[in-house]
Amino acid sequence: MNTTEQTPLQQKPSKFSIKNIFLPDYENYEGVRRINIYVMRLFFALMFIFVATDSWTVILTHEGDWDPTRAVAWCTWAAYSTLALLGVFHTLRMLPIMLFMIFYKGLWLIVVAYPLWSAGTLKGSPAEGMAYMFSGIIIPILFMPWKYVFKKYILIETKKK
Repeated sequence: MNTTEQTPLQQKPSKFSIKNIFLPDYENYEGVRRINIYVMRLFFALMFIFVATDSWTVILTHEGDWDPTRAVAWCTWAAYSTLALLGVFHTLRMLPIMLFMIFYKGLWLIVVAYPLWSAGTLKGSPAEGMAYMFSGIIIPILFMPWKYVFKKYILIETKKK
């Protein structure tokens, strides 16, 4: 055998493929599909960018006395959106933040927007813009790994020794 002959380098198969993002990933994400992780990371990033920018701007530029109720709302949004940054990097650990978002937006749509819409008064009301923005929760609802959520947060499996 001639030692100067080159053998082709064997390449490892790529982990990223369109097919793989739809399969459960037990190695990295406890059986959650990568597409779920990617979409949730996108939502965590959007939460951080938009909500944190608005809330921290209001908090840091506010002058005078605060209305306590408005202050609680702005502080809650600032805390929630800042924690969302952790969700970009630790997506599964920060699912409670995503669940909080789904819950409060869904509740608001049911309690505020639906009655206005039923009465035919949503269009043109101050709530119209928020109703359209909040209706986007359908995407996190669809991409939430519900089986994982029930297993980890609701059924809470016990560790076997």
